[in-house]
Amino acid sequence: MANPYLLLLLVYAVALTGIGLWIGRLVKGSSDFFVAGRSLSAPLLFSTVLAANIGAGSTVGAAGLAYNEGLSAWWWNGSAAIGSVALALWVGPTIWRLAAQHGFYTVGDFLEFRYGRTVRGVVSALIWVGTLAILAGQLIAGAAVLEVVADIPRAWGTAIGAIAMLVYFVAGGLLSSAWVNAVQLVVLLAGLLIAVPMVIARAGGLGTLMSAGPAHFSDVFFTSGPGSGITLLAMLGPAFIISPGLLQKVYGARDPQAVRTGVGLQAVALALFAFVPVLLGMAARVLHPDVASPNLVLPTVLVESLPLWLGALALAAVFSAEVSTCDAILFMLSTSLSQDLYRRFVNPQATDRQVLQVARGAAVVGSAIGVALAVQLPTVIGALSIFYTLLGVSLFVPVVAGLYVKRAGSPEALAAIIGGVSFVLAMQVSGKAGTAVWTNPNVGGLTLAAVGLLVMMVVRRR
Repeated sequence: MANPYLLLLLVYAVALTGIGLWIGRLVKGSSDFFVAGRSLSAPLLFSTVLAANIGAGSTVGAAGLAYNEGLSAWWWNGSAAIGSVALALWVGPTIWRLAAQHGFYTVGDFLEFRYGRTVRGVVSALIWVGTLAILAGQLIAGAAVLEVVADIPRAWGTAIGAIAMLVYFVAGGLLSSAWVNAVQLVVLLAGLLIAVPMVIARAGGLGTLMSAGPAHFSDVFFTSGPGSGITLLAMLGPAFIISPGLLQKVYGARDPQAVRTGVGLQAVALALFAFVPVLLGMAARVLHPDVASPNLVLPTVLVESLPLWLGALALAAVFSAEVSTCDAILFMLSTSLSQDLYRRFVNPQATDRQVLQVARGAAVVGSAIGVALAVQLPTVIGALSIFYTLLGVSLFVPVVAGLYVKRAGSPEALAAIIGGVSFVLAMQVSGKAGTAVWTNPNVGGLTLAAVGLLVMMVVRRR
């Protein structure tokens, strides 16, 4: 008898690919591919940003974290929602106006406009390296679903997930992704929102979940553990304000009001959704106390604690979350290589067609490397932490200062990048990362990046 879970996932993946290829016919040039012709309405921006933000960490990772940490795991998605508020109200509309005025396609375009080509090159290289880690994290989560439902080895599972999202992304870029994300979001919310009350009931109700959890978020906010609020907010809040993949979606908006409305409502939805995987992870602790890996917590509870039809729908929702986030990651890979490195440093006279070819080629190569990393890295949270830490300490201070501090120049931006990245490397090499709040790579890295920028500003003024 055919495996109904696997059959549904395969049909769903084929359907997404078909939708993406059909929309891809509308792509006529780099403007359509990179920023959707700056035509995204508020509802479409809402769905594509929310779909991008609900990925491996938001579902499989948060459920695994809640399995061990309890309700404090809300801060994984909650921190991203807090960052999204700042993106919607302040950073997003400001950078959209600059992008529309000067024709920016990438964050690298803004960095060169503000600081020069050296800063653009350094940040683009860092983003490319870090983005491979987050891509691996998404593929690990997708492979975990296939491992639970069909006992497919991780290597094959990551390859299947990579192919599913690669085909429609290469065909149509942001334009295809935005419409596919809208479909994915409907499946995602329908599957998980229906599953939550049934799983909680099977676990004995909310009271049982709360008493079984090892900690609540109010107890750990000011500690330095992996599930504490201060740790997750420092790592994820800044990253979701200046993530190149999210800023590029903002570039695709039709006007600043679409940014405020679409991204702002997305932040509210993300804060509410944050409870969903956490409650499922806490229920899994009660129903399945012997799950071998954090990666398998969510797929296990959906398969073993729900009726077949609902479990299949919920698994499709989780698989949808991983694929929808992967296309946002491919944006960072393809645009940082094609626009920020190839067109700027290798072939400044490149035609529109050549840039598109390099972008699509970069997506293919990046996907292959992501699959290789996914086989090696142990957990979703571990893989994503690499990316978010590197992104926050290297990019947050230069982007925000570039928008709001007129005196900040290239030396200040480079001092911030060097300060933040150096602190992270020092903590990792010394083995003291996270032993206290101020040795936390994210808190200390952001602080040292800001200090580096301010010190350089003072030195240059004198």
